[in-house]
Amino acid sequence: MSEAEQFLDLPLEEVIGDRFGRYSKYIIQDRALPDARDGLKPVQRRILYAMHVEKNTHDKAFRKSAKTVGTVIGNYHPHGDSSVYEAMVRLSQDWKNRNVLIEMHGNNGSIDGDPPAAMRYTEARLAAISSELLRDIDKETVDFIPNFDESTEEPVVLPAKFPNLLVNGSTGISAGYATDIPPHNLAEVVDAVIMKIDNPSVTVEQLMTAIKGPDFPTGGIIQGVEGIKKAYETGKGKIVVRGKTKIESIRGNREQIVIDEIPFEVNKANLVKKMDELRLDRKVEGIAEIRDETDRTGLRIVVELKKEVNSEGVLNYLFKNTDLQVTYHFNMVAIEDRTPKLLSLPQILDAYINHQKDVVTRQTKFDLKKARDRAHIVEGLIKAISILDELIATIRASKDKQDAKRQIIAKYDFTDAQAEAIVMLQLYRLTNTDITQLEKEADELKNEINRLEEILNSEKKLSQTIKKDLKNIKKIFADQRRTVIEDEIEEIKIDIDVMVASEDVLVSVTKDGYIKRTSLRSYSASNGEDFAMKDRDHIISLLEINTTDQILIFTNRGRYLSIPVHELPDIRWKDMGQHLSNLATLEKDEHVVQCIPIREFTDQAYLVFFTKNGMVKRSELKLYNAQRYSKALIALNLKGEDELVNVFETNGCCDVFIASNKGYGLWYHESEINIVGQRAAGVKAIQLKDDEYVVNGQVFDELSEPSLVVVTQRGACKRMKLNEFEKTSRAKRGLVMLRELKSKPHRIKGFFVVHENESLEFMTEDGEMHRVYPLELTTSDRYSNGSFIIDSDTHGEVTEVWKESAYQVPFNESND
Repeated sequence: MSEAEQFLDLPLEEVIGDRFGRYSKYIIQDRALPDARDGLKPVQRRILYAMHVEKNTHDKAFRKSAKTVGTVIGNYHPHGDSSVYEAMVRLSQDWKNRNVLIEMHGNNGSIDGDPPAAMRYTEARLAAISSELLRDIDKETVDFIPNFDESTEEPVVLPAKFPNLLVNGSTGISAGYATDIPPHNLAEVVDAVIMKIDNPSVTVEQLMTAIKGPDFPTGGIIQGVEGIKKAYETGKGKIVVRGKTKIESIRGNREQIVIDEIPFEVNKANLVKKMDELRLDRKVEGIAEIRDETDRTGLRIVVELKKEVNSEGVLNYLFKNTDLQVTYHFNMVAIEDRTPKLLSLPQILDAYINHQKDVVTRQTKFDLKKARDRAHIVEGLIKAISILDELIATIRASKDKQDAKRQIIAKYDFTDAQAEAIVMLQLYRLTNTDITQLEKEADELKNEINRLEEILNSEKKLSQTIKKDLKNIKKIFADQRRTVIEDEIEEIKIDIDVMVASEDVLVSVTKDGYIKRTSLRSYSASNGEDFAMKDRDHIISLLEINTTDQILIFTNRGRYLSIPVHELPDIRWKDMGQHLSNLATLEKDEHVVQCIPIREFTDQAYLVFFTKNGMVKRSELKLYNAQRYSKALIALNLKGEDELVNVFETNGCCDVFIASNKGYGLWYHESEINIVGQRAAGVKAIQLKDDEYVVNGQVFDELSEPSLVVVTQRGACKRMKLNEFEKTSRAKRGLVMLRELKSKPHRIKGFFVVHENESLEFMTEDGEMHRVYPLELTTSDRYSNGSFIIDSDTHGEVTEVWKESAYQVPFNESND
């Protein structure tokens, strides 16, 4: 053959595809997924079988793990010793398996994720329950195949006298498939198997009267029966698993949370570390110390709390933010007929029952053949004893053993097997008493043969045999359920007081979007002066508020940010605040129009929005309770070039007053405004003419009698009484508030409802800031233009007017 002919010219994709296909098939079938019949992966099956062959069983002494690993690698599993030893160790870990299949002496790892001692130090043997997986394997109950070097044989599957796939569960990842089958309680699974044998069409609901749900070796609490039911019906489902906790009182009027069971497959050391990090990073307030007090008597983690701390709140925070509560996803994939399948609970039970029927049938056939062979021999021996003297004479006259056999067969009509037994008979068996023993054995064998034949001839008898065996295993190995099951998944509500140290602070927001929280100490040290701010910027809101509160910041573009106060940067009064663009993306020319403090999003609270083009909208406050704080959300739908001019929080019983730049004012009750959704545009607030727009809308208590103040571009300020106006309904033209002049008419730049001791500030074209106390002015009627407070020819026209809204949120009693 020439050198060129030794190579095939194939496309790379074809070769890679073919090889990856073969590799995938191998790891799916022969590595990562369990068999539906015995619940074992190949490496686990080989370990158990090797130990069985070596007689390393529970009734004998422990043997070095390295010896077993060597046998497994040498005879059955040609892979690395570490992978075999790891699989062997896992089978011995009582926090991973509901019923361990291997007993181990020495360090076999820990729930903290510590590695086991090397295999040269540990000793192992099969657990008692493993003998049930392997029982009767020598009776031709399962198929055997040659091992990798054809020097011996290994079983394709184990007889598995109990449903190991459900009892110990399985987890694994292969190519394109993963499996997650949780462990279950042996007694419950056996009851379910028996129920399925008795009634093959049994429903999942009926099966769940036997199998309540998973039963984890680490105990804990499962929430969500619906998730269990869905998983049992489809093979996929989701449950919540949480640790078992209790709250105890300790000295000094304090409490501690004690955790004595954690969720399945959670690393305890990592859980304790994560809890301690939350304490150190002050993500949760009130934890004094976290201790791992686990010892040989059992698992125990103690979370010691500070004085007067809401222990339930801290516990809920730990459930939500650590692995003290996890979500377990069922994904019940196993190999059935050499194929990976997603199996429901009835399908898993069927696979096991069919396997058992096959195993018991083959075992019965084996026992029957053995019994028949023995009965045949016993029959020959009884006949031989009845003609003993002739037989002895014949044997003595023979040349050798073969000749003796030939003579016996020819003279007395014995079969070959019987003749063999006769010539091998020992002299002491020829005593007179032996005949009764043989006859007794013949009767016993006859009964045994009848019993075995009945099993083979009757499906009912076969089922009874399987059930009897399962009940016996249940009697020996079953124990109490460890995991508690609760019907509903509890929604975890975290009280913000648990996460945040309660403190009164000042929050300032400027029009240009600079925001900060300042301690009252820093404010006092500066006497409230020297506030750092850019030129032409001004404070929109200065709030005395608590760190456990929240603020809603609204912009002229109709968007809002919801920010917990404790997340605001803590900056000194004299330093510049942080810009809102650090928290969310703002558009060009977007500025803050209002900041509203929120203690809680109550039902009887509303937000009323006013826009420049004369729209008004009222929505429930609770709609604005955002879960995401890093994004600007839509507060209302603005059409075209419209802008938001103001927002107020109301209690549903307020009056609104809207003023336009051309001097028209409209007053009506807020009930005129329909309540709409968060993204709605609202309704018409006031009738506007061309080149007319809303300067501001104001909200006030319907029982109060505030003053109405306007400031015009020419520097005039005017105060009016509310009773100058008539209360009407929405979308009207309103009443005039200025006297119209032919030349240089006054146009409103600022309009506010003003109470005692409140001042207004305004800016002129040259950038100067001025302050006015409107209540010092005399009241005017609707038809005057008020009093000039600056000379616009000297200082420039008024460009902007504002009132610093100084809300003070009523503090909780606990914060007083």
